[in-house]
Amino acid sequence: MPAYSEQEIIAGCRKKDRALQELLYKTYYSTFLKVCARYAKSMQDAEQLLNDGFLKIFTQIDHFKNAGSFAGWMQRIMVNTCLDFLRGTAFKEDLIMHVNSIPAEESNISVSNEAMESMEFKELVNIIQCLPAMTRTVFNLFVFDGYNHREISEQLDISEGTSHWHVHQARNLLQKKIGKSEHQKVTYETKRV
Repeated sequence: MPAYSEQEIIAGCRKKDRALQELLYKTYYSTFLKVCARYAKSMQDAEQLLNDGFLKIFTQIDHFKNAGSFAGWMQRIMVNTCLDFLRGTAFKEDLIMHVNSIPAEESNISVSNEAMESMEFKELVNIIQCLPAMTRTVFNLFVFDGYNHREISEQLDISEGTSHWHVHQARNLLQKKIGKSEHQKVTYETKRV
């Protein structure tokens, strides 16, 4: 198959060229599945979100004005697809907690970078998927997608304080789960020796 430039792929997708749509899909499949997996409760949901996101990309590609990164434009569509899905579920009813501030002494808790780097992506996604839906969503928007708390509060219709609380809560829960995971690895490796 000949190599195509990004502009040729975009032009082909605008013309609904199935071969170039498939090429775009295959090129970004892994990258965007990871994005969707962070928001979804299961890999099955993540794959559905991925396909829904690509459908939006293909139907809205005429809206891309060649200003900025095409990959960034597509990622924004993927994230918005995930948020739309979550808004359509009952996650707000179950999980919104109105917390206006984080206790100052607890605001410096963080997940160890060494522990995060030593984990496989699949393992990390499994831990993130165990977070409550709202907490997982706020954490993903803040940590992975670069939204600030004001933007998150506008996207999810929550207060900035609640957004801060969810990031803090996610870090606490992740720290406990990663610590438990690391302890189980050490115990398993000790038993094997």
